[in-house]
Amino acid sequence: MIELRGIVQTYKGSKGPVEALKGVDLEVRQGEVYGIIGRSGAGKSSLVRVINLLSHPSAGQVLVDGRDLTTLDGAALRQARRDIGMVFQHFNLLSSRTVYDNVALPLEFAGLNAADIKARVEPLLELVGLSELADRYPAQISGGQKQRVGIARALASRPKVLLCDEATSALDPETTRSILGLLKRINQEFGLTIVLITHQMQVIKQIADRVAVIDAGRIVESGPVIDVFTRPQHATTRSLIDEIVPQELPESVLARIRVLMQDQQAADSTQSSQLLRLSFSGQGSDRPLLSELIQRFGLDLSIVHGQIDEVQGQPFGSLAVFAKGAREQLQAAVAALRGAGVVVQEVTAAAASAPAGELNHVR
Repeated sequence: MIELRGIVQTYKGSKGPVEALKGVDLEVRQGEVYGIIGRSGAGKSSLVRVINLLSHPSAGQVLVDGRDLTTLDGAALRQARRDIGMVFQHFNLLSSRTVYDNVALPLEFAGLNAADIKARVEPLLELVGLSELADRYPAQISGGQKQRVGIARALASRPKVLLCDEATSALDPETTRSILGLLKRINQEFGLTIVLITHQMQVIKQIADRVAVIDAGRIVESGPVIDVFTRPQHATTRSLIDEIVPQELPESVLARIRVLMQDQQAADSTQSSQLLRLSFSGQGSDRPLLSELIQRFGLDLSIVHGQIDEVQGQPFGSLAVFAKGAREQLQAAVAALRGAGVVVQEVTAAAASAPAGELNHVR
């Protein structure tokens, strides 16, 4: 549905050219919810403006539904943009127009008559739950209701793609969940392709099918959300995921681990100990893997830290487990975990005296 090829975007700056996008390649499939996440200044806004050609890229191609928008201009480009709806962070409603009239605005621009506009606007207001507020003005409704007006307005032209630029960042958490639930329902009921631009991993977790992480104008990581959450490869991704599942163990946990490792070494030199950091997802998370390890390999296991959550109906989580046992049995247990699809990161007894920051980064 959307394909970006080698997108470069350069702006004039006070100290010379500023390259906001540096050779971005991206593909969004028809009917999916695709998240693009990054910190402030990463290039998110530049990227979303390129998709609907509000900003013409310095180089590269923008293909939407098979058409290269960079080759269009004038009436052809305006027609192509009707296939791309846009939802903004700050709603961008006209204060002098009612809820109904704000939704009707793009249809008026398209030249539809009053009867056709009514036939299209009323079902949209019902869809977003605002039928009873049709005669209200933006100043008379809440932020969440304003964003619902913005969504209805974006859908009025019956687009094939809906771009959401930080559509929930101005809303409270409860309203955010409500708006994201509405977007997901629209995606499922109408098969509408949705691209979400956000800096909040919680938004990605709730609604996106796949995600791309942008940093300094480049896509540094992408893939299915569940894979990116459980196997983050880039430092920026790990930092963003940290707000959902902490990627670093607390100092209090690390202090206890160092003591446990040292005590174990002093008590029995024939035994080994390891801190195992386990990341898991999907159906495998329902297996009693730890009890299987205890029975099969004769290990002593203690869960010292952990968190379990859900992405798109799939459980995922992270556990820090302190394991004691014969060295061969520990190695066999780690191999069994990996064979079961669990991502295992090891910290051995040799790291017991390492500073906390080093323990956190041993792999």
